[in-house]
Amino acid sequence: MSPVTASAPPPRVLVLGYGNPGRQDDGLGPALAVGIDELGCPNLTALDNYQLNIEDAIDVAAHDIVWFVDAAKAGPSPYAVHELSPAASIEFTSHIVRPEAILAIALQCYGGSPQAFMLAIRGYEFEFVEELTPGAEHNLRDALAMLVERIRALQATVLS
Repeated sequence: MSPVTASAPPPRVLVLGYGNPGRQDDGLGPALAVGIDELGCPNLTALDNYQLNIEDAIDVAAHDIVWFVDAAKAGPSPYAVHELSPAASIEFTSHIVRPEAILAIALQCYGGSPQAFMLAIRGYEFEFVEELTPGAEHNLRDALAMLVERIRALQATVLS
């Protein structure tokens, strides 16, 4: 009889897109979350908000990998990615909560310490219009393709 090997469960991935879809390219984060949600992959959660809230720390703490996704008014096109760490001190206002503060709250209050990344998708116009600009649409497609590839590679690694 051959020994039974237990395979590790796939990592729980959270994609948290935030921004205001009523402000043109500021809606890039929520638009990417919708694209990820349509994949329907197991252990993959996609959420979208107008802005980050301290309550997001509950969801963050329950995952192994977290992608914070927002529009960028400046920076490289089509997107930039960098790894995040919990903030040394938690500072926020009612309108601005940084991803690093969410990570710190997740760790301090809920014991969760996921690997975390910031995906900043380059936007161009932020007027009161409910439509992405053509340049932002292009950047969204590139960012979505990159993230889907990373998620699928993660799942393939666990399954092999």
